[in-house]
Amino acid sequence: MITPPSNHNNIPPLPPPGQRGAPAEPRPAADRISLGQTKKLEAALARTPEIRPEVVARGRELAVDPKYPPLAIVNHIASTITGSVDPSLIED
Repeated sequence: MITPPSNHNNIPPLPPPGQRGAPAEPRPAADRISLGQTKKLEAALARTPEIRPEVVARGRELAVDPKYPPLAIVNHIASTITGSVDPSLIED
């Protein structure tokens, strides 16, 4: 077996194939959602009104504002769209 001259990034070397133990049991990720958290989220969503008058009012203000959206945003979106590849031209 050839061993590297240095242990790069303090990673321990793998044992030879015949000496490897059983695969480790997968551990649940720390960012998993528990059922209790899901229920809290569902309850919060149920309390949120479907139509929020303050958001509708803000939308009406923006709709009549000739400076909205800013020209820089419009140019950025236009550049993104024109610079993207047409999906119909991509061969599978």
